Amino acid sequence: MDRRKLFFYLLLNVFVSACVTGTILFWYDRNYRAVNQPSVQQFASGDTAVSTVNPQTDIAVKISSVVGAGSKDAEIVVVKFEGEGQLDLASWQLKDENGNTFKFPKLILYPNGAAQIHTTTGTDTVIDLYWGISDAVWSSGENARLFDSQGNLRAVYRVP
Repeated sequence: MDRRKLFFYLLLNVFVSACVTGTILFWYDRNYRAVNQPSVQQFASGDTAVSTVNPQTDIAVKISSVVGAGSKDAEIVVVKFEGEGQLDLASWQLKDENGNTFKFPKLILYPNGAAQIHTTTGTDTVIDLYWGISDAVWSSGENARLFDSQGNLRAVYRVP
């Protein structure tokens, strides 16, 4: 193979690799990093934002995805807050159509913050909560429903 063709293929390889890497990083940033890192408003003085959401108005909260439906160890429900201020999820409930209910512990979500609810057992963290159920909860075509602390339906997501 002559050097000119080799140089062309190397250049083409670098270009394709850069495009694939850029696409993967863009996809990761939009789908995982934004979901896994809660957003905290902080002022120059070091104080954090203290405004809260009025429960009498619509709350910009959604179930953004249900991943791994049917596999207990892989099932994750992602709940995302897209509003202003902060949202206290204490006593909120995530329910399936078979009566399984996950009750949220004391948890504050900030704008664009999210929490992941795992079906399996584990140790709760700031963004990962564990349901502790021994069987898979979600199945394709089922609705995941999110209720606030007063029992009002706030979000519905159809499991793909």
